Amino acid sequence: MGHSRAGGFQLRLGQLRWPMRAASLLLILVAAGCSGPTRSPPEPHALVEQATVLGIPNVRFFPDTQTDELIQEALRALDRERTAHPSEMKPGGRLPPAYFLGVSGGSDNGAFGAGLLVGWSDAGTRPEFKLVTGISTGALIAPFAFLGSKYDPQLRAVYTDVKPADIYEQRSILNAVFNDAFADTSPLYGIISRYVNDDMLAAIAQAYGEGRLLLIGTTNLDEGRPVIWNIGAIAASGKPGAIDLIRKILLASASIPGGFPPVLIDVEVGGQRYQEMHVDGGATAQMFLYPPSIGLRIDLKKEYARERHAYLIRNARLDPEWASVDRQLLPIAGRAISTMIYYSGYNDALRIYATSRRDGVDYNLAYIGADFTVEHKVSFDQPYMRALFDYAYQKARAGYPWSKAPPILLISD
Repeated sequence: MGHSRAGGFQLRLGQLRWPMRAASLLLILVAAGCSGPTRSPPEPHALVEQATVLGIPNVRFFPDTQTDELIQEALRALDRERTAHPSEMKPGGRLPPAYFLGVSGGSDNGAFGAGLLVGWSDAGTRPEFKLVTGISTGALIAPFAFLGSKYDPQLRAVYTDVKPADIYEQRSILNAVFNDAFADTSPLYGIISRYVNDDMLAAIAQAYGEGRLLLIGTTNLDEGRPVIWNIGAIAASGKPGAIDLIRKILLASASIPGGFPPVLIDVEVGGQRYQEMHVDGGATAQMFLYPPSIGLRIDLKKEYARERHAYLIRNARLDPEWASVDRQLLPIAGRAISTMIYYSGYNDALRIYATSRRDGVDYNLAYIGADFTVEHKVSFDQPYMRALFDYAYQKARAGYPWSKAPPILLISD
């Protein structure tokens, strides 16, 4: 049976399949002009890059146009790092090696990334990351990975103890028709709120003050553009709404359009308040490290004269998954969408590889191998997630064989 996976949490079409009469009812209701939930208007397109959130100046970036702003944030992070750790400076003012981590989307396959990180800790070789980025399920992993091995028990629990009811509540067809998605993600927001607490906020703020960056990707649906959120700056801002904003960003990054509700984020421009609609970061990219345009503006080998290592965790396979597709609308559409997303993710791995080669960054890629054969019956099936977690854990515990290039580029002798 086909399924739909949009970077974040996956909903199989079998779980959300309605009788044909329900589809007919939907068309009738739409034609009748039935209204759904309301929202405040978004800011005009011409003002979107002037909008502020909680009054924090460097809260987020549009990577397609705000390269210079991202460069300045990176340079400020370097200054904070030099101030916080002067004893770690090498002769000639050279900085110590920097380690970057990018975690992709992949729904409940995030158990792979979680197991890899915990096994890496237990192997005793996991570094502290200068930069951590996350999209979708990778956004939920990223704060734990950013804060280090002491958060491994929480990371393990999130990806081995959850059930479908802990993530979403399926809506009835009539409720879905008059709403914004097939499911309600209040349970997922509850999980996020449980772990993203005051202690985590303080820890992220401290790491930000030491020059480390935690970046999360969402998609601004009004603009149809990717957004990179500067989580450390939010945590360090001291604003009363900071923790709620971070929770909303993580939820938005994992919100499949249509499957899960979008997240509305309040912004302000010139004293006027607006609402932006944000959804799954996987709608624009499955994984990112930093915009390639940065390397076109400055010479990273010169400006960042240090050893740099990038680790990319793709919470998915890199060999296409075979499936017999029924000759019906939903299976065909679902299979087509999942195929597009698969190649989007593969292209992200290729793009980051090319950028890393150009900028002199050591490239390392992990992904679910063809040797993992446990059947994936339903979304958030505990036996499946636990098996995948253990699969990745054991590989990392023994020393994960990181790929130095995407498999399509590796030519065997």
